Amino acid sequence: MRTTGLRAIFVAFLLLLAGCAAPTATPGAAGSDNAPPATPAPDRDGFEDPDTDVLGWEDGYWYDEPIAVDQSDGLNDSELEAYVARGMARVEHIRELEFQQSVPVNVISREDYRSSNADRSGSPDSEFNRWNDQVWEALFITGESTGSGEAITETTGSAVLGFYSPTDDEIKIVTDSTGAPTIDNATLIHELVHALQDQNFDLTDERYRGQTQDGELAVSGVVEGDAKLVELMYTEQCASGAWDCVSTPAANGGGGSSGDGGGPNLGILLTIFQPYSDGPVYMNALYEDGGWEAVNDALRNPPVSSEQTIHVTDEEPVPIAFEDEGTNGWATFPEQGVEGSDTVGEASIYAMFWYQARVSGAETVDPRSIVDTNAQYDTYNYDAAASDGWGNDRLFPYRNEAGSETEYGYVWVTQWDSDGDAQEFEDAYLNILDANGATQQADGIYVIESGEFNDAFRVVRTGDRVVVVNGPEPADIDEIRPSLAS
Repeated sequence: MRTTGLRAIFVAFLLLLAGCAAPTATPGAAGSDNAPPATPAPDRDGFEDPDTDVLGWEDGYWYDEPIAVDQSDGLNDSELEAYVARGMARVEHIRELEFQQSVPVNVISREDYRSSNADRSGSPDSEFNRWNDQVWEALFITGESTGSGEAITETTGSAVLGFYSPTDDEIKIVTDSTGAPTIDNATLIHELVHALQDQNFDLTDERYRGQTQDGELAVSGVVEGDAKLVELMYTEQCASGAWDCVSTPAANGGGGSSGDGGGPNLGILLTIFQPYSDGPVYMNALYEDGGWEAVNDALRNPPVSSEQTIHVTDEEPVPIAFEDEGTNGWATFPEQGVEGSDTVGEASIYAMFWYQARVSGAETVDPRSIVDTNAQYDTYNYDAAASDGWGNDRLFPYRNEAGSETEYGYVWVTQWDSDGDAQEFEDAYLNILDANGATQQADGIYVIESGEFNDAFRVVRTGDRVVVVNGPEPADIDEIRPSLAS
């Protein structure tokens, strides 16, 4: 199984974009046309247990049954059992899908989570991580002094509240207080939806493992989108007073965040969060058009690009053919990605532009526009002129082991819907180079002399296609992609 390291488990994030507070979700008020869907009230007397298992009842609790749970001093075993059982019943009631078995919930420390997360990321010198380092460097999100695996581990280790593991069939809540744990309502409901998905659709199936970074974000758009949608519908029921919900005395959040050191990498965090933001919008559009069965169909046949979840479209990427031209020792990583390439997609390209606008002042997108949303259940805006009109991309990391030290570069082929879309991408990308101190030589090669992205670049636009070539020195550019030499 090929993975980019973005999502090995299904997680719930506490998103802290410094300087960009997340807008409050605005689901419809109870009783309105946009109120959360629910199964019909069961034919029952009070809270007596049914003769057979029915939607809205699990392990002795109805979805609307009061429970004696007080988290002010943490959860004991009996409280946790009641809390989880009623949560399962409420997920069934909203989602109109039956749990097939109980869901274990265990609590782990954030330190243990970070440790296991680091183990999953593998050695920084592994072939995958050296390949993936070039992907994130091409996005101007992690530089040459920071490994992508390390940055992803640090980011998720600080931001994850809990996760569901399909291989273990259990939920793990990440907390800084394992002795007296508390569980946020939304986190519990979100992870219970993942358990429900797994029991009905098998989340270990290969269809839930994208072959590229963009493929993983697209798949997460339906998996996380479904869970986030139900979570938001549940939260609305609590806020409206329709349901009595267990209060949480304090958030289980992790460390602070930043974009320029001292915390999670905001470029990575924004990329990973895209399915949680656009996913529920995408899934809600399917629900409104075809009910929960349309949502189920999307889980059976996930989208293939983040463009589809950003814009709620079924437009598919156009094919990109590529021939390796590397000379003088420059070669791709044929065993990694798809024939050596990754596809970062529209969401990651947007994250690149937003991140560089924020940390280097690049004239790409207005960082404040990230909160300009107008769709129900949307959190952040991933739609911008510089990344809109994406048709496809293939990013080929290169390496040269001929010298005393291995050197790295890449060729990034981007395809756009029109010449104008390609021009907007090129202009914004050149503004990133300019913001990082690049100077243009007579042969058209741009050189960044110092800093995290100290390299040489060639940017060539031909109609609706833009190709970026990167190498340590200007001479390397022509060796990696001779056909683009001036």
